Amino acid sequence: MTQKNDDSEEDILRSYEQDEWRSVKEFKKLKEEYEAYARNTSNKNKRINIRISESDLNRLKAKSLEEGIPYQTLVSSLIHLYVSGKTTP
Repeated sequence: MTQKNDDSEEDILRSYEQDEWRSVKEFKKLKEEYEAYARNTSNKNKRINIRISESDLNRLKAKSLEEGIPYQTLVSSLIHLYVSGKTTP
């Protein structure tokens, strides 16, 4: 029995099959940076709930796949960067 892909999975598969994926430059350095973000965000002691559009959630999940981290970790990292003054909206 095969499982049907959802639209976001189909988009990713189509993109891969069209050879749109490229290797990440300085992968080791970038990986270490995101591992540090993940470690820093693992010190969680509060929970929040937010509502976002389905399309934003799908794009967020796609970005997290590109980064190789869970989407919740990516959200937490983005919030951390913003409140630390390292990025702007």
